[in-house]
Amino acid sequence: MAAIGSYLPHYDCGTIILNVSAATFTKAQKRWRVAYVAICSYRVLLSLSKQNVVRQQKASSATLFHPHFAVEIQPAISYHHNDVDIPKPHSPNHDLPDIDPTELTKMVKERDEVSFRRFGGVEGVAAALLVDPQHGILGNEDDICRRRDKFGSNTYPKPPPKGLFYFVKDAFKDTTILILLACAALSLGFGIKEHGPSEGWYEGGSIFVAVFLVISVSALSNLRQERQFDKLSKISDNIKVDVARDGRRQKISIFDIVVGDVVFLNIGDQIPADGLFLEGHSMQVDESSMTGESDHVEVDRERNPFLFSGSKVADGYARMLVTSVGMNTAWGEVMSSISRDINERTPLQARLDKLTSSIGKVGLAVAFLVLVVLLIRYFMGETKDDYGNKEYNGSKTETNDILNSVVNIIAAAVTIIVVAIPEGLPLAVTLTLAYSMKRMMADQAMVRKLSACETMGSATIICTDKTGTLTLNQMKVTKFWLGQDDMGEIPSNSISPSILELFRQGVGLNTTGSVYRPASGAVFEFSGSPTEKAILSWAVHELGMDVERLKQTYSILHVETFNSEKKRSGVSIRKNADKTIHVHWKGAAEMVLQMCSNYYETNGTMKSMDEDARNQFEKIIQGMAASSLRCIALAYKQISEVNEDGETNKKLNENELTLLGIVGLKDPCRSGVKKAVEICKSAGVEIKMITGDNVFTAKAIAAECGILGPDDSEHKGAVVEGVEFRNYTHEERMEKVNKIRVMARSSPFDKLLMVQCLKQKGEVVAVTGDGTNDAPALKEADIGLSMGIQGTEVAKESSDIVILDDDFTSVATVLRWGRCVYNNIQKFIQFQLTVNVAALVINFVAAVSSGEVPLTAVQMLWVNLIMDTLGALALATDRPTNELMKRAPVGRTEPLITNIMWRNLLAQALYQIAVLLTLQFKGEKIFHVGEKVNDTLIFNTFVLCQVFNEFNARKLEKQNVFQGIHKNKLFLAIIGFTIVLQVVMVEFLKKFADTENLSGLQWALCIAIAAVSWPLGWIVKFIPVSDKPFLSYLNRAGQALGRILHRTQLSFSSLGGGSGKRGEAQTC
Repeated sequence: MAAIGSYLPHYDCGTIILNVSAATFTKAQKRWRVAYVAICSYRVLLSLSKQNVVRQQKASSATLFHPHFAVEIQPAISYHHNDVDIPKPHSPNHDLPDIDPTELTKMVKERDEVSFRRFGGVEGVAAALLVDPQHGILGNEDDICRRRDKFGSNTYPKPPPKGLFYFVKDAFKDTTILILLACAALSLGFGIKEHGPSEGWYEGGSIFVAVFLVISVSALSNLRQERQFDKLSKISDNIKVDVARDGRRQKISIFDIVVGDVVFLNIGDQIPADGLFLEGHSMQVDESSMTGESDHVEVDRERNPFLFSGSKVADGYARMLVTSVGMNTAWGEVMSSISRDINERTPLQARLDKLTSSIGKVGLAVAFLVLVVLLIRYFMGETKDDYGNKEYNGSKTETNDILNSVVNIIAAAVTIIVVAIPEGLPLAVTLTLAYSMKRMMADQAMVRKLSACETMGSATIICTDKTGTLTLNQMKVTKFWLGQDDMGEIPSNSISPSILELFRQGVGLNTTGSVYRPASGAVFEFSGSPTEKAILSWAVHELGMDVERLKQTYSILHVETFNSEKKRSGVSIRKNADKTIHVHWKGAAEMVLQMCSNYYETNGTMKSMDEDARNQFEKIIQGMAASSLRCIALAYKQISEVNEDGETNKKLNENELTLLGIVGLKDPCRSGVKKAVEICKSAGVEIKMITGDNVFTAKAIAAECGILGPDDSEHKGAVVEGVEFRNYTHEERMEKVNKIRVMARSSPFDKLLMVQCLKQKGEVVAVTGDGTNDAPALKEADIGLSMGIQGTEVAKESSDIVILDDDFTSVATVLRWGRCVYNNIQKFIQFQLTVNVAALVINFVAAVSSGEVPLTAVQMLWVNLIMDTLGALALATDRPTNELMKRAPVGRTEPLITNIMWRNLLAQALYQIAVLLTLQFKGEKIFHVGEKVNDTLIFNTFVLCQVFNEFNARKLEKQNVFQGIHKNKLFLAIIGFTIVLQVVMVEFLKKFADTENLSGLQWALCIAIAAVSWPLGWIVKFIPVSDKPFLSYLNRAGQALGRILHRTQLSFSSLGGGSGKRGEAQTC
């Protein structure tokens, strides 16, 4: 009956009985007909007393009746068992059983063992869900839709994303904006009262419109950024998992999992849904994300079969049966209530916040002085109206006029603050990071943490893996040694059958991979890691391995999964026929060799491994490794079933093994790696390769990739093994760590140790990793780079950036983008500070000397819009250039505003100040124009100066600021848009902007004055600058002044003390 139960899920018995006449029945079909009728009759009887049976059943009766649960007639599917092909029915009718989803959900959530036993264990649940534990669900569209409709999808509702209104409301939290709106309201009220509704609304209304534009552009920019981050988060959440469907192992999205799916779990995987342990070995789960407990939980069929969504596989491997998905899991309930908040402040943003605060304080001080000066001049009667009359005549002036004038003065002062405070700096960083993240995604790098974008630009060392990063990770067995014979030209049929059988056992049963052969075709499909797939493929095609036959012939007793420290995996198996037990090991050749005391020859003769034989094998391994081959050895030992205590052996025997053979796997280097390594080296970034491979393989690959040069090969200490590095003293490690280029046979602890040493020496370290055990090093590094294809979910969650194609070339691309982010922000800072310095000085000097501010509130807000938002968009979207990779890395403590930037911005600011103050005081006489036209000339020239200076800001050091400008279409579009809007402001919105029409000659004059900034910028870049930070001179001057004041204070103190003493003496 057990045999029938195991095959029933695969056969469509109803089709056999209904569609085939009794005359044509084969013997097998007649047996199936009898079994089918008997079981169906028995199930009818059972259903009459189902409730009573459920109440009274015991564990033993559960085993008896639940196999009958499995006799559900499945729809169209064809399987081959014992050479009997069961055809597909033409019109399947496959309804899901009447099982309550909440009962399944509750059973797993509450770890309800009573309900679990009542179902009949995991086999009973699988049968109730119409699932074949080996082959999974049918996987066709109808089956998946039915399961999704009944049990739900593996998704959960998220909080609604922030809309435009949220960001508009957020913009109103700015104090200066609120003050401006209050001034606009007062100005509007006084204007309408004084000049009537038709004329009096212009000034107040203009400020309202200008403020609305600033808020709208800011809100739209933030909304765009939010949507960009939301899109990236959806991509990062879309994890791929391995499932069995229709007998075939395939990768699907975590969102496509349905109840009944059989999921394959390996070390580092995230459990995608709630479910039950089907089968596996050494399974340990990290449930800290759900329970907060850091201890790993052991999972097995008997004591604890429950698996929870969101947990991580800490050790072992397994197949699980999905019982609950989406909102029916505890993880789904938690995640649906969490909103992803993009309020992460990067280190660069924190530095810019300080800069913004400092500039804002200066602006506030200037605005306060302007306010005081203008109020004093007004109340002293030194200001005049448009008709040349004094604005303030003491008691003769009406209260409304006084209030209106005071409000205008306050609005002017507040507008200076608006222009002075560089709100564009945070926006520029946000835009740069958002744009860079989007472009990096196209370049196969997904940013998980914003700070990594900018930190990568400062990286001085990259510690990289070998397999899959420097190489293609496309393994193929190219060498095979049996004993001391190279089997390259020798056919496998010349190998002893007993040796061949041992090889098949060691490959087919000691693996986390799988072999699938579709019924329709002869092409095998292999799944698993690249190494596993390569060895499985070799064993199937060269050694004639049949995995299904092996699984039927042998039973797996215990498994030790591959460990990155031991670098091997093992399995103990028992032959079903004679109960003999074999232990098989597979792993790093030189490590497995140390465990062996015998070896086999081609003819099946076992020989003792003496010192000479061991040396010979070591030479074979070294020769293969020097040819860039990964060497894997297979060994075995026959053991007894029980130990002295009478218990089954769980720890696999590692001593006195017999070496079966050694295979060499070729993994070619990626085509662009050598060039990428050269680019990184030219950028002042050192590359270190840390690998678990043999030292000879590591040296060969490192030399091929350009990491290890001819000089390094001769230099002692450039190549070390992990154990050697580990055994150094701390002082020795700190002394030698910079010299190391390659570390072979390293453990995850060695990688972590190297990262810590490098950081202690002041290096900015980037580390690549793909395994679960790489997580500590990825977290410790300044930038953790995980692999998107081979990387485990634990590694990805510990990293800052995911390299989607696992290619080192993409790591070099991330380095370019990191430098580009930093460079783009520096461009914008130079541009913004130029405007700030010029605007503050011009307004302050004009206010103090003449009592008038040359630019109105609306004009200043327009300049603010150009400078902050449009300028940030234009300069923050430049793509990385080759020049960036020819500079040394930016240090952690280097100033954000370099001496080169100070030189450029001060030259441009001084030019603008000189020109605009000349126009302010002498413009009317020089150009023979009225005050209104002169004010318009000042405004127009100031704006055009910023447009021309935007070109200068594109290149901080190079004279040719137009290089590559045609590639940045957005920059050209923004420049064009700014010029068009400026023409509209001057020529068509005269009342709104308080301007006058300019003639063609006057426009040409404004353009000519502004265009001088191009040759000025070109000339200024010839001036050499000191490497010492500019502000350090100011600090030194401040310290000197402080010392002088301190000494003066001491002198006065001593004088005061002396006179006191003399006074006391006289009193005495």
